[in-house]
Amino acid sequence: MALLRSLLPTLAVTAAMLASPGAGAERKKEPLVIAEQGSFAAGGTVQKTPGTYANNAPTSQGQSLHGDHLYAFYQVPEKPHRLPIVMLHGAYQSGRSWETTPDGREGFQTLFLRRNFTTYIVDQPRRGRAGNSTVAATIDPAPNDQLFFDQFRLGAWPQFFNGVQFDRDPEALDQFFRSVTPNTGAYDASVISSAMTALLERTGPAILFTHSQGGEPGWLTAIHSPNVRAVVAFEPGSGFVFPKGEAPADMPSAAGTLKAVEIPAGDFARLIRLPIVIYYGDNIPTEPTAERGKDNWRVRLTMAKLWVAAVNRHGGDARLVHLPEIGIRGNTHFMMSDLNNVAIADQVSRFLAEKHLD
Repeated sequence: MALLRSLLPTLAVTAAMLASPGAGAERKKEPLVIAEQGSFAAGGTVQKTPGTYANNAPTSQGQSLHGDHLYAFYQVPEKPHRLPIVMLHGAYQSGRSWETTPDGREGFQTLFLRRNFTTYIVDQPRRGRAGNSTVAATIDPAPNDQLFFDQFRLGAWPQFFNGVQFDRDPEALDQFFRSVTPNTGAYDASVISSAMTALLERTGPAILFTHSQGGEPGWLTAIHSPNVRAVVAFEPGSGFVFPKGEAPADMPSAAGTLKAVEIPAGDFARLIRLPIVIYYGDNIPTEPTAERGKDNWRVRLTMAKLWVAAVNRHGGDARLVHLPEIGIRGNTHFMMSDLNNVAIADQVSRFLAEKHLD
């Protein structure tokens, strides 16, 4: 009986693990050793209202508002590489994009921790855990699950694409939809890049990962912060910055028109000092189509190719990897959490090693 009682705590922990979400997914046998972790805010502004604050009859007078900062959660492995990785999410998302996958496996946060990188997971200003906006906004409970299913290339609702790298378990799709979170203030790439620059002042030199709408504030952060040592962009969706006079023509699609962003040539020149790699997944057509979810990404991939060519034409070091062209198929817009996300992480790791950034 004494032996049984001594085993009960272990048995309870084991049972809890088996019952936990994602227990059926692959698990690493090696323990994850974290030397340090924590969170903080970076950047932002303070607004003050004139007048005198009255403790017992409070109004807005004499009070202040701290807002437009980002939230960062960091973890440091036992033997970290010299450069950390900062991960910035995309539209309607938060730092959760990089965490546990919808089907319960390890996301990029943990995969790169296991590869001895310190990781910083960001919620951008006016989103998620950085929701204190300095500008007003109305948040409408708009139904858009099916739109996101199509636009993020899981399939054409209600059918998944053949061979798509997304778990067909309804619980995985439910978790995916519940990762969507709204803006609490107007999206502003300059507000985000300002906060990201402040974050990088704290991290020191770092590798920047961006996803989707995070592309534009990512480029702006790389322009403004000398601490960005490389950019790894996963399907940047808009905000491609070109030197003034070199922007390509607007690109119409079934999902609307994609426009380039012109910036001063001197700012663009700061991007050529960095190694940059961009990854795009599968089910992106090469010819116009009436399928909105697909055509949306046709123009974005086309614009990205022109952007890479512009960087390299000015003496930079940028490349674009279209995964199906190297035999990696079925990836959605969220390749960092797809079923083959380890293979995607391997691609990134090879790039970082090639550039001596690991």
